[in-house]
Amino acid sequence: MGFFVAALAWAVPALAQQVCAPTPAYSPCEIVFELDDAEAKAHPNPYVTVDLRAELRSPRSRTILMPAYWDGGRRMVIRFTPIDAGTWDFRLTSNLERFNGKLGQLQATESTDPGFLQRANVHHWRYTESLKAHLWMGDAFPDFAAAPQAMFDAYAEARGKQKFSHVRGLLLGKAGEEKRAFAGADQPVAAFFQEVDKRVLALNQKGMFVDLMLAANGKQLTSLFSSWQQRERFVKYVVSRYAAFHVTWQLLEEFESYADSRTLLKELGEHVKKMDPYQHPRATGTTATTGPLAPDAWMSYVNHHSPDDAIGAIEHHVFPAPFVNTGFASEQDGPDALRKRLWNAAMNGQYPSAMLNPATPDSAAAKAMAAWQEFFARTRYWELEPYYDIDGARCLALPGTEYVVYIEKSGYAELLIEKHGYDVFWFNPRTGELTKEKKEFKGEKYFAEAPTKNEDWVLHLSREGRKEGMLRSYKFESRPNLMQEIEQSPARMPFELLQPASDPLSVSQPPKYEAKLKRETRGTREMRYLWTGEVPTEGRGYRVLGTGAQGTLRIPESLAAIFPAVFNMRIYAINAVGKVYAVDRVYRLAK
Repeated sequence: MGFFVAALAWAVPALAQQVCAPTPAYSPCEIVFELDDAEAKAHPNPYVTVDLRAELRSPRSRTILMPAYWDGGRRMVIRFTPIDAGTWDFRLTSNLERFNGKLGQLQATESTDPGFLQRANVHHWRYTESLKAHLWMGDAFPDFAAAPQAMFDAYAEARGKQKFSHVRGLLLGKAGEEKRAFAGADQPVAAFFQEVDKRVLALNQKGMFVDLMLAANGKQLTSLFSSWQQRERFVKYVVSRYAAFHVTWQLLEEFESYADSRTLLKELGEHVKKMDPYQHPRATGTTATTGPLAPDAWMSYVNHHSPDDAIGAIEHHVFPAPFVNTGFASEQDGPDALRKRLWNAAMNGQYPSAMLNPATPDSAAAKAMAAWQEFFARTRYWELEPYYDIDGARCLALPGTEYVVYIEKSGYAELLIEKHGYDVFWFNPRTGELTKEKKEFKGEKYFAEAPTKNEDWVLHLSREGRKEGMLRSYKFESRPNLMQEIEQSPARMPFELLQPASDPLSVSQPPKYEAKLKRETRGTREMRYLWTGEVPTEGRGYRVLGTGAQGTLRIPESLAAIFPAVFNMRIYAINAVGKVYAVDRVYRLAK
């Protein structure tokens, strides 16, 4: 699905400006202004000193406030997207007397665009103007803003055909490349951003949201914009320039390497939240999980960047938010490894965003992603949740309607299901081939053997007729998606902590960790553990210290500025039937 793009600019001499021609809803519209000689003399750097904004009111009395951005020379632009068809009235406010208080109108036409993106049904996504769900499948193209044009064009064409719905890219580039975008803290390079405009628009036209990472890390951002006023102007510039497009905000490529990232991200995130009238989804990149930032109200979903199932499977039950995994695998791992990690990430309840090679957009790994998308597009993916009444495999389900079973190694699956008649499909994730069995299954317990041994397969049990009927319903979800209550009673823990036993813990000589089952039960036949720790007085949030039943803690020195410190450690565990437990321990932390 592509997004509409309006033709820009027709003159309204009375206001000394250009206003977009009649524009389809959810397409960018521009109101363009030119400073005269006196205004240009009074404002030699309009980026800093010109204040110009429009309050736009729709036929349905929905109001959007959008500031102008400087676009080089004497040019100022208010770029907004009409979200309703019909006549929009606007009023200008400015420190340029010529424009202050002026009124105008523009026209928006009907559109088939489903709208922007919003979170829905706890862990999922939908569009703003329809009951249609959004299947997030992304890829990373960090240098999308400056890659050779031929490479970018081939990439956009391929990813559009493969039905990727997101592309993640750096706005300022990697550390050391930011001067191509900003010659100085208050000197944006207009030509660079004009090219970025074209590329964001091109990806939108191919049906893809652009996940904009504003900077590589906190150090890059604060080195370029040392004061909060400069950072606020930067955020205002980016939001006013790109909020009208189909975007999400991912702020930093990773936040952990900069000690004060949580404070910085809260500053940036609050600015974006306040300035963005469309409330596009907001998060940041990470080296493991953005869960530590979840209590901060600016963030609207959780990013993971890890192939470790313990992080994804456990945090899915901790945070009532959608999850996107930007690091479930790399193309360097090989197509088979990437495919298996892709399907396991889905079983964790995560939406995938890959790290593919943009120079080879038709790779085997990209085709595996496209096959994944084609499969899930025929499911009620916006209602599927991890399901645990199963042996030999992993499962997502909307109980009583459909079950998606990933058989990676065992060659079989045995699962309990609600008693109905189900169509039975086998999907080959290596080829994308879907085969339907001749007979439907009726019963409460299904045992399946994969079509071939030593290969991964997907079993799909689906009540196809019921799903067709559900699609005609006005309801987005068919049943509430409830979060479980995490068990924290010591008496009910199925495991005990053997290590670390010493106190204090040392950053330079990291201790061992170990959890041991108290008893063997059906529920404990499989356990996943997640070990996290934080120094509460620092306010930096927790970090992942380890996973699994035993190992060596990885405690980053950046967790604390002053040693010794009080160190809170939390150990999560999830058993084979999906029950989550949490244990807290307090230690002293030394260097």
